[in-house]
Amino acid sequence: MISVNNLHKSFGKLEVLRGINCDIQKGEKVVIIGPSGGGKSTFLRCLNCMEDPTSGSIIFNGVDIADMSVDINVHRQKMGMVFQHFNLFNNKTVIENIMLAPVYVETKRMRALKWKKRFGKAVDEPLRSKAEIKAAAREAAIQLLRRIGLEEKADVYPAQLSGGQKQRVAIVRSLAMNPDVILFDEPTSALDPEMVGEVLALMKELAEQGMTMIVVTHEMGFAKEVATKVLFMDQGNILEEKAPVEFFGHPEHPRLQEFLAKVL
Repeated sequence: MISVNNLHKSFGKLEVLRGINCDIQKGEKVVIIGPSGGGKSTFLRCLNCMEDPTSGSIIFNGVDIADMSVDINVHRQKMGMVFQHFNLFNNKTVIENIMLAPVYVETKRMRALKWKKRFGKAVDEPLRSKAEIKAAAREAAIQLLRRIGLEEKADVYPAQLSGGQKQRVAIVRSLAMNPDVILFDEPTSALDPEMVGEVLALMKELAEQGMTMIVVTHEMGFAKEVATKVLFMDQGNILEEKAPVEFFGHPEHPRLQEFLAKVL
């Protein structure tokens, strides 16, 4: 699904990623841990080209999305992103936040089909109006909110939600696009401790349902319980990559041994 080859990222003279190589298969739950400043979040943001790599390739579903000639927005539709600070639009209601991307993408697709039909080309599906697109998106969003027990919050604004509720909404917002993979950038680090459990429970549910996930986190318990593979990053390199039992039980790299001794 994703193959990262010799990925480098620099900010001016500061080299943040130093030749990352990594393969992620469909259905894997990859957890990335390591000290702050080690390049974890930069790596995650490079995976969907929120940060443009300095060099190297990122093959996603057979396409090198690091190639500047590729329309990255097309491929981002299948790569969800959940941020540390939620990134909900405060001027839109909960359900409007969830509907925004599906309505935009489907409206754009319908416009393209209308132009195609106008020029006499065959269109093999019925054209839908903006109202029909919005109605379908709202129904899908209600189903997602019902799934996380927040249906009654559909028409409130993010400011009226707890931190845990905001992050759960952010997660189902990413699900609204039916992604092939979801990237999580420290999704619990901005939450009060009592809110962490409800977010991790939703993430575990997604993992059990087969969602491909790449998670940057400091939650070691989640890594042990949910991950199929754990990566340790420091100073812009992946220093160790193993299944959780071996990773935590038999770390090989001295830097990982030192890190685990301090955090476990």
